[in-house]
Amino acid sequence: MNITRITMWHKTLPLTHAYALSGGRLQFESLDSTFVRIDTDHGHTGWGEGCPWGNTYLPAFGAGLRVALGLLAPTLIGCDPRAIDALNRRMDATLPGHPYAKAPLDMALWDILGQCAELPLYALLGGSEGNWVAANSSIPTGDPEQMVALIETARSQGYRTHSAKIGGTKPDLDRARIEAIESTRQADERVTYDVNRAWTPGLAIEVMNGVQASGWFEQPCETLAECVQVRRQTRQPLMLDECMHTLSDHLSAWRLGACEGVKVKPNRLGGLTRARQVRDFGVSVGWRMHLEDVGGTVIADTAALHLALSTPEHNRLASWLCQPHLVDDPAPGRGARNVDGRISLPDGPGLGLAPDLDWLGTPEAVFDRKG
Repeated sequence: MNITRITMWHKTLPLTHAYALSGGRLQFESLDSTFVRIDTDHGHTGWGEGCPWGNTYLPAFGAGLRVALGLLAPTLIGCDPRAIDALNRRMDATLPGHPYAKAPLDMALWDILGQCAELPLYALLGGSEGNWVAANSSIPTGDPEQMVALIETARSQGYRTHSAKIGGTKPDLDRARIEAIESTRQADERVTYDVNRAWTPGLAIEVMNGVQASGWFEQPCETLAECVQVRRQTRQPLMLDECMHTLSDHLSAWRLGACEGVKVKPNRLGGLTRARQVRDFGVSVGWRMHLEDVGGTVIADTAALHLALSTPEHNRLASWLCQPHLVDDPAPGRGARNVDGRISLPDGPGLGLAPDLDWLGTPEAVFDRKG
């Protein structure tokens, strides 16, 4: 079996509401997403999506992803799509780094492998651990009353786990946000206070030691070294996200005792192949993990949730879905969806869904030969 063609589409995805995080310093109204389809000479077709959360969230952006695909895609033409590790090494030799650009190709290769095996991806990634994954809401930065109201809305949709975006330069305001949320939190609810690297170490220590919060704090500072400083002087469990780009970063965090959990996001790490490596390491050291993606439609959501469903329940925390935040839907009613706080996965082979071609429109590029 050989890859005969790789097709690329670019779509702008408007958000249903403007979204603020990192204390309001990062704001977004739409996302820039890239879709790829890999075709083979045996009739199998694999789909992938790469969607950085805007240009300011990570060292990744949509236009750069598409330029990188122009280098990477031609090197895969004529190769066996089932040799996923070998093709990841080929991509690394062609373009060192830039993992976010390789993620949609890696995802599409896994989709083809699942179709060849006639198994859903979760079966290939470790096997189903239960029948569903708990859904995690995402609450943008706002005044305390606004954030409490958004949690109440999420609660009505079945969410029992919430990610509340805090951070900024006003410790009194962050304490007020946390105290308001904690005072209205129900007994069976869990809240992670996600700072998205907005605090300095001193500010993080001041706020975290000045509140009574039952949940996690996530990515308080920009760098791993700064987060280690916070970890050593606070009592709440800490989760890391944006500073964890490679397996080596996760090894360093474990050696330093920097955290008790991590976010595992295929589009940040370079695809399902590397996300699975990080997930397996996290299981081996006893971390708890949110397994979800950076952003994107139900295509990216579903790929990440296959990895989540195959993760031991003891290590698996709730997963966020980006699709509910988007105006457009490329596969209505299909794929990973929140139903009263639970997310089930399609049991068809591979990803178990594909985007509607009419919605995608005209491709931006087609690669069908080397060079």
